[in-house]
Amino acid sequence: MKPTRIAPGPRMSQAVSHGGIVWLSGQIGAPEGDLEAQTRECLAKVEALLEQAGSAKTHIIKMEIWLADLADFDAMNRIYEAWLDTENPPARATCEARVRADGTLIEIVATAALL
Repeated sequence: MKPTRIAPGPRMSQAVSHGGIVWLSGQIGAPEGDLEAQTRECLAKVEALLEQAGSAKTHIIKMEIWLADLADFDAMNRIYEAWLDTENPPARATCEARVRADGTLIEIVATAALL
């Protein structure tokens, strides 16, 4: 069985599914937005890609969150926890890293089971 690629481009696909799992590429928000706007946009993109792949946030296995500044951890968590299906929380890692030089404050990567 061949992997299914969603929104393939010259360098990467936005998501790839195979064997009942879907892996999303890192999702970012518009760099001119503040942390709240970027976080909400990332999560909306994650949810849309999961739906397109035949999954849902209830089936997320793991989230990886990259923050440009760990001082934003609590603010990001308030938005994340409001979005999250609290009955189906995934494994998660949050790290600090220079995401991009253009004002991007957060990048989110998700892995999920297909429905």
